[in-house]
Amino acid sequence: MKMEFHGGKDVEEALRELKLSTRKSIARKLLKRAGQMFADRANALAPKGRGSPNLSGSYGVTTRLSKRQAAAARKEGRDDVFMYAGTNDPAGQQQEFGNSRHPAQPHARPAFDETAKPMFDLIQNEMAEEVEKSVARARRKAARAAK
Repeated sequence: MKMEFHGGKDVEEALRELKLSTRKSIARKLLKRAGQMFADRANALAPKGRGSPNLSGSYGVTTRLSKRQAAAARKEGRDDVFMYAGTNDPAGQQQEFGNSRHPAQPHARPAFDETAKPMFDLIQNEMAEEVEKSVARARRKAARAAK
């Protein structure tokens, strides 16, 4: 998959005007909305039935990981924002990739393939808009404080 991102320099310059907490809040909000697109599609494609009754509906988006997942994940820095989309059902991996007792029933990868472009488009299009709104709010607040 090949994607291009235009206008990144302008957004980056505008982001520098905002506090760290505001920048992270904007990123979390957009990543959550984009990840939810994937989670909704994965829930719709997840196999339903006897073998995995809870898998459909178990996909979600969060900033938290289980202890095991957190131990494997390496945090890069305090400016980074992480959002995770996936299932909380242990059967998810077995259904996706199969095992010696049953064949694979892929649903997460097809869901990602279908939603990748819309997710990245949402982030690209709405990031500039959200940053612009936040910068305008911060400037208005600074002007009020200066009076």
